[in-house]
Amino acid sequence: MMAAGEPGAVEDGDRKGGLRAALGGLTTRGRSFLAAGLAAAVCAYVLGQGDLLRVGLLLAVLPLVCVTVLYRTRYRVTGTRRLSPSRVPAGAEARVHLRMENVSRLPTGLLMLQDRVPYVLGPRPRFVLDRVEAGGRREVSYRVRSDLRGRYPLGPLQLRLSDPFGMCELTRSFSAYDTLVVIPRTVPLPALRLAGEASGYGDGRQRSLALAGEDDIIPRGYRHGDDLRRVHWRSTARHGELMVRREEQPQRARCTVLLDTRGIAYQGAGPDSAFEWAVSGAASALVHMLERGFAVRLLTDDGNAVPGEGSGGFAGSTQESADAAGLMLDTLAVVGHSDGGGLSRAHDVLRGGNEGLLIAFFGDLDEEQAAVAARMRQRAGAGVAFVLDSAAWAGDEDGAGRAEERLRRLRESGWTAVPVEPGAELPALWQLAGGMRTDSPSATGGGSTAFTGRWS
Repeated sequence: MMAAGEPGAVEDGDRKGGLRAALGGLTTRGRSFLAAGLAAAVCAYVLGQGDLLRVGLLLAVLPLVCVTVLYRTRYRVTGTRRLSPSRVPAGAEARVHLRMENVSRLPTGLLMLQDRVPYVLGPRPRFVLDRVEAGGRREVSYRVRSDLRGRYPLGPLQLRLSDPFGMCELTRSFSAYDTLVVIPRTVPLPALRLAGEASGYGDGRQRSLALAGEDDIIPRGYRHGDDLRRVHWRSTARHGELMVRREEQPQRARCTVLLDTRGIAYQGAGPDSAFEWAVSGAASALVHMLERGFAVRLLTDDGNAVPGEGSGGFAGSTQESADAAGLMLDTLAVVGHSDGGGLSRAHDVLRGGNEGLLIAFFGDLDEEQAAVAARMRQRAGAGVAFVLDSAAWAGDEDGAGRAEERLRRLRESGWTAVPVEPGAELPALWQLAGGMRTDSPSATGGGSTAFTGRWS
């Protein structure tokens, strides 16, 4: 929740506006009264009609009095805004709650609220509040929705003051605003159970020797409650105190989700474009792998990885899965096309050769980038690639179908490569990838085994 104003915001803004700004706030009714009064006064002077002069002065003075009273009104109003929730998937609704409180000793007149929102979230909300008593409060709410992911500012909140006769309106803006984060859509995926060369993929964990954490040494001193059967007598004799052997404890297996963001790799734009499908697929994959207990890293083609507390940029090693997922989803909410033309930077990040599972979402791959992607597979324990033919997504029949050769190249290098057709559902492709075996001649064209297992 962020404050949309503080005590005195309306009063201070009003004083800064000046009397000239107050005169500029005359409504059509106020300007009409003023013009009619001046015209009646001139006619009364020319015709020598005293009664008409009095009528003209009344018509002209009334809007001026309203301006003066409204200008000198010492309203002190505070406003707060609360988003529920502050992070929503594309296409989902969020509710914005506004609360106005009169902290002055005088009741307010008619108040009109207007919150500034980007046009993609819907029409600008407007509310009319009747007289608010001293110390009173009013609460209103409205809904926002966007089919496009991104970060959208809400605010500042505008407060419009009006006199009882509707002669003058003064608009004041609070300073604070909130941010609504629209993340990519995610879909639930089948549970992943892999039994490949790298250990621990099935449950997202592998066994490592440690006592109580990664920083413990072998052996360590005896602690109350330790099993005496774990006493390491040789170390005990050396150190002169009871020492116990380290025990096995689970350590998270790793998974890298690679998103190809190259602008030249995708055609078309909009919620139904190939690039948006890839972004949504990457979001679904990383959430799924975090739920399965993996330490996940989000990597883009330009070599940028979402920072995490774990080593090597892997999030989820020491973070809660929800926090890690939120961090990466916030990044995907604003990710756009990169200016790069290749995947070499992402290839350089995968240096260790023990990166665990690699899940990639590729756009169009030419021969050179297909070769780079093939080399990436050698630096991971197992690899699954979803390859989008953006020409087919954009309806370009002449350019569609060129991805078959690239798929064959990836499969020969050990990837489990799955083509993504327009409108395809990721859970079905996820299930299909689990049923593919890269040691099958029909799947790899004779490549070596790199991915086996099933999806349950």
